[in-house]
Amino acid sequence: MACVIAAPASGSGKTLLTLCLIAWARHQGKSIQPFKVGPDYLDPQLLSLSAGNVCRNLDLSLCGQEWVDLSFRGFGGRCDMAIVEGVMGLYDGIGASSEGSTAAVARHLNLPVVLVVDAGRQARSLAAVVRGFQTLEPRVNLAGVVLNRVSSQRHRELLDTVLEEINVPCLGSLPRDASLNLPSRHLGLAPAHELGAMQERIARWAALASSHLDLQRFEPLLKAPAAGPDPIQTVLAPVLEQQPKPMAMPVAVAQDEAFHFRYPEMQECLEAMAMPVIPWSPLADEPPPAQASGLILPGGFPELHAEALSHCRRSLSALQQWITQKPLYAECGGMLMLGESLSDAEGTHHPMAGVLPFRAERGALQVGYRSLRAADDGLLLRAGECLRGHEFHRWQLSKESGDFVEGVKPLWQVEGWKISRRHEGWSLPSLHASWVHLHWAGSSTISCRWRAALETAATRNAAVS
Repeated sequence: MACVIAAPASGSGKTLLTLCLIAWARHQGKSIQPFKVGPDYLDPQLLSLSAGNVCRNLDLSLCGQEWVDLSFRGFGGRCDMAIVEGVMGLYDGIGASSEGSTAAVARHLNLPVVLVVDAGRQARSLAAVVRGFQTLEPRVNLAGVVLNRVSSQRHRELLDTVLEEINVPCLGSLPRDASLNLPSRHLGLAPAHELGAMQERIARWAALASSHLDLQRFEPLLKAPAAGPDPIQTVLAPVLEQQPKPMAMPVAVAQDEAFHFRYPEMQECLEAMAMPVIPWSPLADEPPPAQASGLILPGGFPELHAEALSHCRRSLSALQQWITQKPLYAECGGMLMLGESLSDAEGTHHPMAGVLPFRAERGALQVGYRSLRAADDGLLLRAGECLRGHEFHRWQLSKESGDFVEGVKPLWQVEGWKISRRHEGWSLPSLHASWVHLHWAGSSTISCRWRAALETAATRNAAVS
């Protein structure tokens, strides 16, 4: 049931092959559920758009085994087919281990692996690469290889012979063609909404699959898993049973070209607990909807829109008033809008909301899973509680003293591989702001505490008015 598309390293062609297979499935009139290993936001946008189904992240390190099982069967079992795109190289996990890697997910779900190899400028050396990946962890089931960037028919025949000698099936080859390259940014692929002519791209990917892949062998590898229970309802069942018909409390969520890094399960958890989502665009220079009980600022690329955001004074000034009355949750790029200023890619600083005392500017890459221990009671946390999150950004904060923000506290202590323990984030009674991304379905406590915070604020505001 289903297969995992993996590679020796990033940039080998995993996303292209996955898109080709998705496009072919849809061309055949089949529904297909895409999955992505790891804490990625950008690849899933493109996979979702191509498949017509929301891509789901399978992240053992962030969400745990229970959620990965629920997600794979609960969402995958709704379609005719399913496919899993890996992350980085097949065995690349936390630090030098394979913990949380594509291989770990393939083993956990007992899925076969298709290895995409950039075959450019090599012939017999391909055997050493493939054999190494085949034997490093014998529990990984290598179903076959797809060759990428093959320069000619003669090159393809050479590589076929090499794979035959080591008894590894060749499931197809994709040609060397610069027009197939997907544009990228400093954190990965360019956002899906920036890619033009999507229908033409999907048609071309389907044609590539039909012309260059062994689809008779792929078809059984794409069979969807047996259907499982609804993942969101299962995770939230204990809460929903206690309060079956709560009062609706709308939540505004920033959604535009600057803010689009969010897991779909966040919105699903909100809506399952009677917190319907109202989209809000900071770039439209409007205050958040007045009927919203809470506000969520997800990550994205605000640094690429820093100048435009700085001119959205109604959006920015509304944030200063918001946290005096209603809860606000901000992650990574969403947090950057709350500072004094944000530098763009050229290093020019632009004024932001001034809610928090920092300036944000380009810095060293910070990426990895984080263990989080709450420093004190906060909007979503209680002192000493532990969560798991992920950090991924190239901007840094300066002037983080917090001296002139009354009541501000560090949010939590953060640790990670080769990362010394440190305080991170900003905590106020109505504010949770951090570099760290959380997965709301991976911990039902998050949406429960958020709902409770909205109710408390609504009661307080009603009493004041």
